[in-house]
Amino acid sequence: MNQARQAVTTAGSATDRTTHLSQRKTPPMCNHQPQCPTADSPDREAAVIVAGHPEQGWSLLCNGVLVFEDTGEILPDGEIIAPHRPLGTGRVTTAA
Repeated sequence: MNQARQAVTTAGSATDRTTHLSQRKTPPMCNHQPQCPTADSPDREAAVIVAGHPEQGWSLLCNGVLVFEDTGEILPDGEIIAPHRPLGTGRVTTAA
């Protein structure tokens, strides 16, 4: 009975699953023409919304970026972009 348990554990090891997942090919998310900006381009927020949840305060763009209503973002590689709201007109300083 111990050998059967060991065989199951070995066959479903984390190494086997990791190798299998890393070989998986992910198709590009954007099929639009012209294509949407990539996740690493400065205008990434201009991509098309593929899943919008305004009641929860977030949207998924076709380039894989998660954008939040506070203007924060999570890029597909896990990088977090802090909120970057524009300053209100009362807080803008001008040069004299």
